[in-house]
Amino acid sequence: MKLKVIKSPNENAALTNAVFCHPNLLKSSYIEVRTSEHPTHSFFFTLLEDSKIPSDSIAFSYHQRNWAELALNVEVDVFPFDISKYKNGNYYLKHINLEIDFFQKKQKSPAEPFDAKTMAAEFVQKFPNLLLSKGQLLLLVHKGIKLDCRVETLEVMDLEKLKNSMEDGSHSEVGEPSDLGVLMSQTAVDFVKAEGSAIKIKGTAAGICAVNLINPDWNFEQMGIGGLDKEFRTIFRRAFASRVFPPDLVAQLGIQHVRGILLYGPPGCGKTLMARQIGKMLNARPPKIVNGPDILNKYVGQSEENIRKLFSDAEKEAAEHGDYSALHIIIFDEIDAICRQRGMSLGSTSVSDNIVNQLLAKIDGYERLNNVLIIGMTNRADLIDSALLRPGRLEVQMEIGLPDEKGRLQILSIHTQSIRDNGLLSPDVSLEELAALSKNYSGAEIEGVIKAASSYAFYRHVDNKEFGKVDVESLKHMKLYRADFVSAFEDVTPSFGVQEADFKDCTQNGIVTWDSDIEHIIEEGRLYCNQVQNSSRTRLVSLLIDGLPGAGKTALAATIALNSGYPFIKLVSPEQYVGMSEASKCGAITKTFEDAYKSPLSLIVIDNIERLLDYVPIGPRFSNMVLQTLLVLIKKQPKQHRRLFVIGTTSQRGTMVDLGVLQEFDAHATVPCLSLPEHVASVVKEINLFEGSEISRLAQLLRAEQLNFRLGVKPLIMICEMVRQDPQMSAETFLMYFREEVIKLQYA
Repeated sequence: MKLKVIKSPNENAALTNAVFCHPNLLKSSYIEVRTSEHPTHSFFFTLLEDSKIPSDSIAFSYHQRNWAELALNVEVDVFPFDISKYKNGNYYLKHINLEIDFFQKKQKSPAEPFDAKTMAAEFVQKFPNLLLSKGQLLLLVHKGIKLDCRVETLEVMDLEKLKNSMEDGSHSEVGEPSDLGVLMSQTAVDFVKAEGSAIKIKGTAAGICAVNLINPDWNFEQMGIGGLDKEFRTIFRRAFASRVFPPDLVAQLGIQHVRGILLYGPPGCGKTLMARQIGKMLNARPPKIVNGPDILNKYVGQSEENIRKLFSDAEKEAAEHGDYSALHIIIFDEIDAICRQRGMSLGSTSVSDNIVNQLLAKIDGYERLNNVLIIGMTNRADLIDSALLRPGRLEVQMEIGLPDEKGRLQILSIHTQSIRDNGLLSPDVSLEELAALSKNYSGAEIEGVIKAASSYAFYRHVDNKEFGKVDVESLKHMKLYRADFVSAFEDVTPSFGVQEADFKDCTQNGIVTWDSDIEHIIEEGRLYCNQVQNSSRTRLVSLLIDGLPGAGKTALAATIALNSGYPFIKLVSPEQYVGMSEASKCGAITKTFEDAYKSPLSLIVIDNIERLLDYVPIGPRFSNMVLQTLLVLIKKQPKQHRRLFVIGTTSQRGTMVDLGVLQEFDAHATVPCLSLPEHVASVVKEINLFEGSEISRLAQLLRAEQLNFRLGVKPLIMICEMVRQDPQMSAETFLMYFREEVIKLQYA
């Protein structure tokens, strides 16, 4: 029937949270109401009778009209509602959450917080068999104070199960989430403080109070974050888990909330994105995002004042609401710019030291705040003052490293979502394959690969003669193909990846296996690669390869590195550090190792160690600073779940023994030198300098010459290439050049 909306007959009627109509109208305990504004949505109420209500009207309280958006004197459709047919009879409420606030928003909270257990008992006693809906607005009076209530969540279950669960005290039966249910005396009622409310609640009815801290609509994929699930769970456990419980329970445990998080790691791995989304994830005050250099000011004391201003709002709210204050988030991007180690400033003003002191005082000083969360981000965690990293300050330190294959697949899925939804991704593109190909790519670099692939797709539809002209018809068939992504991987290379070009330069002549020892060294290197990758006991293995100059040590090390298939391979070579000071060289070498520690599986080749040390036999002279750096780094264990293989090469084995370098390596291998005519003949044959008969004649000439030599394979290849350029190429010509090289080495 259609009835006209009027006000509740009096305040006592409004406090029942039921609607009223004339006794002769509806013979039902519950009703369903539909309005013209919401024709597809129903509102459910408990119905009571009042003979004073006109027979053409139905009375709603202010809260009910506000919830259902009902205007006075407007007709609504009213139907009797049989609750017994709802959810197969499982409509009895096991548990509900109510969000509460003062009816008068300027109401000051009593000095003594409201007791949740008392309120819950009072609520179920006042409203027996009340029909409740998700989102419904209610009015409650407690200790003479009017309170607004909104139904947040409901759980229902069968009445028999509910009674049994309450009688045996097990609470083992889990309720089913619902949009509707009837309040029972056994119903557990929990109260959630409304956002920004000054109300204070002590204790809970069911033992748990889900404070409305986390935004219910938040999830990883919609926020554009992938590969950071584990990091988010750890941050939530450390920094936010305690904040979803009532303050009095936290106080009983005698703990303080975490007030600081430091996110560090390589550029482009999602530190800033994670911090930004943490602000969206929480139902807290809008975060204040500060770039480190923005704090600095040329006027004396102004930088410290800028720090104090960041905390002013939190201090004001903490003074008004105490432990029930909302959470204030302050995000420092590039925090290392303002929080460097104290005592390291060269200037007389020591502004950086003063900023660190001021920040420490605000985070963990005498009047420390419990409603503040500091999030700092940096690529250089080693530069930050150690006092900031102690418990009570930036105590949660989370490394945001390079994503693994599963994380890369999530990132690819996020960034190609729109492409796939619009049917622009070719069937020959496999995201799983792209995730496998993108080893050591950061999230930003993966996004760059997708942009580069899109550019290839766009370019196909541009007129080669008129670059500004686009074939509109061909755009209807535009797609991104696998070839586009393969080309994009060539355009966008990872910062933390394989220096393939450098290693290929080291092996441009290939490996000449003139002796079985050469094959043995390569096989030994392969076994060490497998050991590093698979062994649970040796996360770090080091191998030193020594031999004569030109024996092929670097080529062998590069071959082992390229054959390893490791995602991170770097070459540390003296050519990279020409002109650097000792300190700069040590810093560059250290950075290479630090980069390696960020990858799950890494290999570093330290080539020509004596040259890195600036060693010369006259004196002798060497760089002790670089030596000590190498000795430390070669033995430094990577973090758990990270593995590192270090290969060193040297032509001065005796010097390495004297300097203590040889002893720091786990294994050693010596590249043999050519000392017999058969060795020379094998090399000449393998590089195809002569035919079979000429090689035999060359071996006979070398044996007849009876030369005593010890030669590396590289000088021999040089001789072969010189002979190859001679028009009268013969065994005699080769012997002439070879004799000259041997004599030269004897004098050297």
